[in-house]
Amino acid sequence: MASLSLQSLLVASAYLFTTTSAINAALVGTWSTKSAKVLTGPGFYNPVNDTFIEPSHTGISYSFTADGFYEEAYYRAISNPTKPSCPQAIMQFQHGTFIENADGSLSMSPFSVDGRQLQSNPCSSKTSTYSRYDQSEIMKKYQVYTDPYTKLTRLDLYQFDGTPMNPMFLAFSPPQMLPTVTMNPTSTAASSGKKSKRTAGAGEEMNPPLNAKAPHIKRDFEGSLVHRIDLNMLWWAGVGMTIFGGAAYLL
Repeated sequence: MASLSLQSLLVASAYLFTTTSAINAALVGTWSTKSAKVLTGPGFYNPVNDTFIEPSHTGISYSFTADGFYEEAYYRAISNPTKPSCPQAIMQFQHGTFIENADGSLSMSPFSVDGRQLQSNPCSSKTSTYSRYDQSEIMKKYQVYTDPYTKLTRLDLYQFDGTPMNPMFLAFSPPQMLPTVTMNPTSTAASSGKKSKRTAGAGEEMNPPLNAKAPHIKRDFEGSLVHRIDLNMLWWAGVGMTIFGGAAYLL
């Protein structure tokens, strides 16, 4: 029985070795599309306030570590052919683990509770939709080489169906990333961002929004100075000052 168990262990180990391979050192680093305005790390997503930091330009960024962790940052604009003046914007953050398979593909498994997505459509709503985001990815292949035109180190990623992504260039080595651990752990499935079942009654509770404590949310509720002024009182104050000024002039 012991020899059978040992044999099974060796077979399993051999299978694992043949289906995965060591991380290519050339892949390690932070990569960004041409504008280099979208970069992984604390400059894109703030896990303390649970908020996005909007870059000045759209773009994509990926980071990879030598011990199998990755992070991605997306900022994309989606055109509206029927109404060109109403483009949509999406910001996405994910991080987790990845493996490089023996066939050269990359399999990425995000920390499901940490992913975030912010989607805005200014022509349909004045507020954006902020939610959890959890999407595993497979890159069919990748290439790292020196771009013949820019002379910069370039990364080409190919999606699961072979479609090439926008080329990215090495921005940081070692990579610039947030902590490679689950930053927003949850203990219940109801906190996963999916719709949870509600029960009627006085004891009913609802999960707070993901960014309930975000500074920008607080500012929205407080409103600007103009919105906090009582316009009726301001009008009467103006009338009073006009009367007082006229009386003082006549005297």
